[in-house]
Amino acid sequence: MHRMTSTQARRMRRPVLQAAIDAGAKCVQADTNPDLFFRADGQPPATWQAQRAEAIRFCHGCPVRVACEELALRDGDGNPRVDDLVRGGRSGYELVALRELQAQRLTAAVTADEASDQEWKQLTGLAVELGSEARRIPARSGGMPHQAVLQRQQNQRIAELAAQLAVVRTARRARTGWEVAA
Repeated sequence: MHRMTSTQARRMRRPVLQAAIDAGAKCVQADTNPDLFFRADGQPPATWQAQRAEAIRFCHGCPVRVACEELALRDGDGNPRVDDLVRGGRSGYELVALRELQAQRLTAAVTADEASDQEWKQLTGLAVELGSEARRIPARSGGMPHQAVLQRQQNQRIAELAAQLAVVRTARRARTGWEVAA
């Protein structure tokens, strides 16, 4: 089984977002002046505030606003010192604040993923070991009494592996919100 890395997923996500924006963004399809979304050099704050409000209203009706916002966050748009753009229905300041919030959330998610990866390795390792043990045929030498002892030992080992697998799987499901029902 091939598992995609987070780096591969990020690389694949960006072109998908850009394609969605190119195909369905209101600002791309309409005859919209791109300058609406950017503050001009030397533009008075009051004028920019009105223009920014108009751009945000325009974005909120867009079917791919969320994709545009995500792409803006990925691109690092926004500046904590200067509010000079609107993208994805967010001002530059809002993008900065959201990116900082996302950074905390993503750090927690990466930490959880790393723990989950170890847990996943443990699960797959136990499953492989259980499968191998179940397929193994005890040695045939030593006669029937010896064969019965080996079979009991193998059955005990299979039961132990199955119990370990169940404990890890149950803990993982509970931690991820699936509880025991799954």
